[in-house]
Amino acid sequence: MFVTAAYAQQSTTTEGAEAHDAPAAGEVHTETGVAHEGEHGSGVFPPFDSTHFASQLLWLAITFGLFYLLMSKVIIPRIGGILEKRHDRIAQDLDEASRLKGEADAAIASYEQELANAKAKGHSIADTAREEAKSKSNADRAAVEAELAKKITAAEARIAEIKSKALADVGAIAEETATAVVKQLIGGDVTKTEIAAAVKASAGN
Repeated sequence: MFVTAAYAQQSTTTEGAEAHDAPAAGEVHTETGVAHEGEHGSGVFPPFDSTHFASQLLWLAITFGLFYLLMSKVIIPRIGGILEKRHDRIAQDLDEASRLKGEADAAIASYEQELANAKAKGHSIADTAREEAKSKSNADRAAVEAELAKKITAAEARIAEIKSKALADVGAIAEETATAVVKQLIGGDVTKTEIAAAVKASAGN
């Protein structure tokens, strides 16, 4: 209550001072020459003054409409165009990457197939060479064995011939020797048939 009374007293004192200091209505200021109006001391901030709400709402609507037109006609189409271009570019890049990946996979598959074919061909060549070497070795061995058999046969024939000749010579020598011995022992002649029979009989024993 005391505070209310003090505030009322202060307000009264302030209003008296303002009434004393303020010039009368219609009085001209001595320095600027502008007449003082009665509404000079209303003290309300213009944007919050209810008398200006209608004009403020009108300008707000106009500003919002212009901003909406600017957004819908200029900014949003540009952003949409940029996004569309980026989407198309990304789609093209994805398609290109997919195509390159397919080509790379095809190249890898072709390389692996060629490598497998080369390995198979190498194995086939190695097997063929091994078989040819084996066949050639068998043929060479057969030829060597045939040559050796031929030489052995020829040697055996030669040995048999030499043996037969040697035996014939031995027989003749034995017959001559036997004839000479008989002549020396008994002093008589013996026929060749008897000597040959005696030598063959002794050779058989």
